[in-house]
Amino acid sequence: MNVIEFQDIVWRRGTDTILQHVDWTVAPGEHWAIIGCNGSGKTSLLRMLCGYVWPTSGSITVLGHRFGTVDLRELRKSIGLVSSAFQEQLQSFHPRETALDVVLSGKFSTIGVYDEVYQSDVDRAAGLLARFGAEDLTDRTFNTLSQGEKQRVLLARAWMGQPRILILDEPCTGLDVLAREHLLGAIQVLAEAEDAPTLLYVTHHIEELLPAFTHALLLKHGRVVASGEKARVITEPLLTETFSIPVEITWQDDRPWLRVSAGAHAL
Repeated sequence: MNVIEFQDIVWRRGTDTILQHVDWTVAPGEHWAIIGCNGSGKTSLLRMLCGYVWPTSGSITVLGHRFGTVDLRELRKSIGLVSSAFQEQLQSFHPRETALDVVLSGKFSTIGVYDEVYQSDVDRAAGLLARFGAEDLTDRTFNTLSQGEKQRVLLARAWMGQPRILILDEPCTGLDVLAREHLLGAIQVLAEAEDAPTLLYVTHHIEELLPAFTHALLLKHGRVVASGEKARVITEPLLTETFSIPVEITWQDDRPWLRVSAGAHAL
């Protein structure tokens, strides 16, 4: 059984076509990077995956459940999310929660903890903070943490609910180089775990593609430029097309690094 199947997905909003005949299959054991410029359709694709918007045509199957035949509220419990938008919600409504409480809320997929918590839950939450290098943040309030610390806490929170799919939506936005590498290191640790979920990592920064990511999906103006194994997709010609500017790529330790070709002008 595949984890995700998008078959000939088209999504129109008014007179605009947001997604154009998207085919995308994610198999068990694969971790995907979803890459494209702003406005390429990345967010629309994820919202559709979570069932928040419905395709104009085509079919979607997630974790063996075809959309239209499943309670999407129940299915969403199997999908975790780390995003700056969620971080902003948390800071707005529960700014005084400790890092431990934030992680505990992941068990219930809520903002805030309203249900009974057992010692086993507390132990698991504390263990996840330690797993992601954030054990010293346990008793600190979320709004006093740095951006990088907040993202590591949210990563632990997402894993607290034991999702089968984990979406990482541009998690390194706003991080300096050191904080970015700390967070990427935590993501690599998660990906290597025996019980790891399927990771979907959304970015337009190629250097964030860790060795853990096995496949890549390139999007441009709502259409698929390329999809498949990372080494076949992360190439200079395909990324030049995706970003509409000539680029050069070097690989180091199974991680790509991109620079714009000298004298390049936007295509």
